Amino acid sequence: MNKSNLVDVMAEDAGISKAAAKKSLESFLENVQGALKKGDRVSLVGFGSWSVTRRAAREGRNPQTGKTIQIPAKNVVKFRPGSDLQKSVN
Repeated sequence: MNKSNLVDVMAEDAGISKAAAKKSLESFLENVQGALKKGDRVSLVGFGSWSVTRRAAREGRNPQTGKTIQIPAKNVVKFRPGSDLQKSVN
């Protein structure tokens, strides 16, 4: 399912226009992104939670040449599924 399909399904389920569903989805995504950017954790009980963790700098290897390279530190987003979501998939 892509974003367009999700908007269609949301509009049908909620009985709203596709434009309103798209606006709602974009607002949700922007707010989750903004919270993660500030370092906050976003949790939807039963569905899952998103958090940001710091990945330390490390050494790696270029697979083509075998040469050692430095991989810089960076922030990564992690998603942890909630129990209801996990049960629905299994």
